[in-house]
Formats: sequence, C-alpha cells, structure tokens
Amino acid sequence: MAYPQLTEEPGALATAAAIRAGRLSAVEAVDAAILRTDRLDCEIDALAVPNFEAACAEARARDAAGPRADQPLFGVPMTIKESFDVAGLPTTFGHPQFKDKPAPKDALLVSRLKAAGAIIIGKTNVPVDLTDWQSFNPVYGRTSNPHNPERSPGGSSGGSAAAVASGMVACDYGTDIGGSVRVPAHFCGVWGHKTTWGLVPKHGHDHPAMSRREGFVAAADGPLSIAGPLARNAPDLAVLVEVGAEVPLRRRARPLKECRLLAITALPGAPVDASVMAPTEAALETLARAGVRIDRASDLLPDQAVHYRSYLKMMNITLSGGAPAPDGTQASARDWFALLNAQATSMAQWEALFAEYDFVLAPPAPVLAMPHVDAAVFRGTLNIDGQEEPAGSGLIWSGMATFPGLPSTVLPIGSGTYLGAELPCGMQVIGPRWSDLDCIAAAEAIGQVLHS
Repeated sequence: MAYPQLTEEPGALATAAAIRAGRLSAVEAVDAAILRTDRLDCEIDALAVPNFEAACAEARARDAAGPRADQPLFGVPMTIKESFDVAGLPTTFGHPQFKDKPAPKDALLVSRLKAAGAIIIGKTNVPVDLTDWQSFNPVYGRTSNPHNPERSPGGSSGGSAAAVASGMVACDYGTDIGGSVRVPAHFCGVWGHKTTWGLVPKHGHDHPAMSRREGFVAAADGPLSIAGPLARNAPDLAVLVEVGAEVPLRRRARPLKECRLLAITALPGAPVDASVMAPTEAALETLARAGVRIDRASDLLPDQAVHYRSYLKMMNITLSGGAPAPDGTQASARDWFALLNAQATSMAQWEALFAEYDFVLAPPAPVLAMPHVDAAVFRGTLNIDGQEEPAGSGLIWSGMATFPGLPSTVLPIGSGTYLGAELPCGMQVIGPRWSDLDCIAAAEAIGQVLHS
C-alpha cells in the first residue's frame, strides 16, 4: 500500500553515515538543509526561529574535530520544537512579549542531541501555549501542511512534522500530551513516537512566563506530557529516543508474526471518519493476509470512556498549572489524588492487557488533516462523515496511550480523502511501558508488510 512522500532526502542516520564515510561534510549537510529550508519554507512556514549562523559555525567546528564513536547523529542538521530552550534563541510558546528574550541555556534534551553530534538549525512553529491540533500564533504566523497548504499540519508539534515531511530536515523533537507528536505525524505522513512518560527529560521546556523569573526552577513535568521525536523512518526514531533517554532501553526484537495484536478502531462517543477508517481497515486486512494475528476486541481493554474523563481533567489541570477552569472552579488536592488513583488503575489494567497482547493498534485521530480555522480546533467541531462532532472527543484516541503513560509509535499506512483532499493517514502502535524500541520495531515491521 503506497503512502504519499514529498522528499527523497536521506534520513538522519544515512546523513551521519555519509559524513563518516567522507562523502559529505557537516558543513555541506547544514548548508544543504538551510538551502532546502529557504526554498520550501516560504509556503509552509514551519521554521519559527532560524539558527543558521550558529549552525554553520558548529558544523565547521565538528568537521575540524571529526566524529566520535558516541555521536550517532554526527553532523546531522535538525530542528526542534519552539518550546524547547536553545541558548541565545527566544522561547515564546506563541506569545509576542517573549520574542526578544533569548533563553540563557540549552534544554537538557538539546544538550543531549548536540552531544550526539546533531546540529540545531532552528526551532519549529507551535500553537499558542501548545494547545491545538493546528500550529499558528501571533509571533510566527501559520504553518501549513506540506501535502496541502490549505490544511493543518497538526499540533502542537505541527512545525516539527511539516519540516520533516517537506524534506527541510531529517528529524525534529516535539512534545505530546494530547497527541501533539502523533497527530502531526498522522497529518503529515511521517513517523512519530510518543515516549513512555518520564523516559526523556523536559528540563528547559517551561512556559516563558515562569522560566524567565529569577530563581525559577521547574518541578518535574506533569504526569502526562512527554518529549518525542519525528522522522521519516523507524531507525531514525529509535536512535533519537536512545539519545534522549534517561535510562538504557532493551529490545526484544520479536518477529511480528509471533506477536499478538489488538486493533481498536471504535470507541463509545468517539466516531472515526471514513477517510481514516478505510486505510486503517485496508492495513489491518493486509497484515492479516500476511499471517499477523490481530484480535478486534478484548474484555481486557480498560474502559476508555471512563479513563478519558479522568485524562481530560488531569490534562486541563496540568496545562493550567492548577489555575481555575473557565467556570471558575479550581481542582483541590483531593481531586488531584483521585485522578492519580484513576491513572494508577488505568496503568494496572493496561499491564494486564499486555500480559496477553504485545501491541495495540489504533487511529491517532478521528480525521485526516483538517482545513485551517482561525480559532483553536478544540473550541469547535470536527466534520466526521458529514456530521459536526465535538472536537474534544477526538482526544480519546490520544488519551488511550497518554493517560497510562504508554509508548506509542505512529507510522504512515496510506492515504484517504477527507473533505475533498487526498491526505496521509497514520496508525498508532501502542506497547507496554518502557517498550519504546519494541514499539518502533513493530511499527517498522508493519510498514514493511504494508509498503513492500
């Protein structure tokens, strides 16, 4: 099954290998990425903050020093989501008052990427406060989907996915609490990975209204949000996860045909448009014909409607920093502990499910890339099979992995037609906690079956 690709540019590991072999220099790789960005970004507007001069200087220094064995991304030009601090560049979260206030130091993840040899050529666009499935703000404007400029690239890591899909860079790192890596990957036809909660540090990914206060030190990030990579292939995703991870990860590398999969494509109160269902069902049929065992229902699946309500409450508290909701109510400590208990229950139920199944397959979102709108998506509706449905109901598909802190890899599976436009479609591969590399490997194996 074919899926739309916009570029034949080499991936991150291929670029690093070419530099190590002497077929390319880091300076040449960075210059080429900057030229591609200059050519492509005038229509897409994925790059919020360029870092070209510093990137060129860093590339020259890397060429002079030469690669080391502990630098798998040596010389690879990449971008990173605007919300991560990069020393000398502003972090605004889409707010104009922070545009001229550079970050004093790199986020911890940025330091790790640089230590692995990567070269940051800029920061990619986001929605205001990272709370939309679009990517536009009054500071840097609106990012468009490289497959169709009238459509959203997703959010909140929409600039990240657009930069990767268009071929500006081979990879990027975003964040995800409501599908913010997975939905852009799905909308833009690239690979994305939501890491196990706590695996990749988010120090230096703080709202500038807080982080620019003297003496401010962020507590551990809320119990939902993660940092996760986007790329154009599975091996690049895997190395980006390993570079960012706090602890070494193990691989089981179990063949796909020895795995037992559970596919979930229907949930109460969460309809999925035919543009997503058609390529999803086609992919599941192709896998079944190839001998992959897939169940379509299980009593072990936690009650997603119940956990979705707790997930939304926990996410809203996390995003607001505990401030009162629009209705004026504020969560109490009792409320918070009740949500933590609900989350622990969800984790235990998923652990029981994964005693029987290796992975769960599901749509990343109920629609393909939607047309641009001027308000946040979640303040309105989504057109699903001709009916206007509350947009918030789509979050049940991201909350499935987010609330219990599970890893989830999105791979492109094909395309569908949504509201008159042919667009990419992805699929989630969800696994047990800490099985990040296995999720990526399973997604890669699924992609090989679908696209061979």
